[in-house]
Amino acid sequence: MSRVGKKIIPIPNGVELKVDGRTVSAKGPKGELSHFMLDGIEIDINEGRAEVRQTSRAKNAGAFHGLSRALINNLVEGVSEGFSKSLEIIGTGYRAQVQGQTLTLNLGFSHPIEYPLPEGISAKVEGSVVTISGIDKAMVGQVASEVRRFRPPEPYKGKGVRYVDEHVRRKAGKSAGA
Repeated sequence: MSRVGKKIIPIPNGVELKVDGRTVSAKGPKGELSHFMLDGIEIDINEGRAEVRQTSRAKNAGAFHGLSRALINNLVEGVSEGFSKSLEIIGTGYRAQVQGQTLTLNLGFSHPIEYPLPEGISAKVEGSVVTISGIDKAMVGQVASEVRRFRPPEPYKGKGVRYVDEHVRRKAGKSAGA
């Protein structure tokens, strides 16, 4: 049995979790999300809590048990609170700005990079910090990863786009010696 899969999923007030066949859908103040459940997994919803059960004894059923529980928990958390990732832009002349659903980045190239934000994702720029937010955890992480990929942090001066809590190992440059 999966340790993660055994945990109970609390359903906050204002969030509705429904099961329709193999599809689980969550509806809350931030929006609506759904997920397709894998075979061998069932969900019981009662009294403001949900429990994911494993009905199969297949070889990988335990892994799917924990995975399904985590994905359903992300649905509930996303429609109630949402998710966000913060990126820090470090470098002279490096900056970002948001115009509608387009994130424009000046990262030292000869041209600005215009990144169209997917539907359901929003970005906010405060100084050198770009905050990407939305209700789908996977989509928020994917967009943050794509923005970081335009100019990953380099190890000598630390310039580039990095996550706010990311540590970049610095290397010593050439030493002018004998």
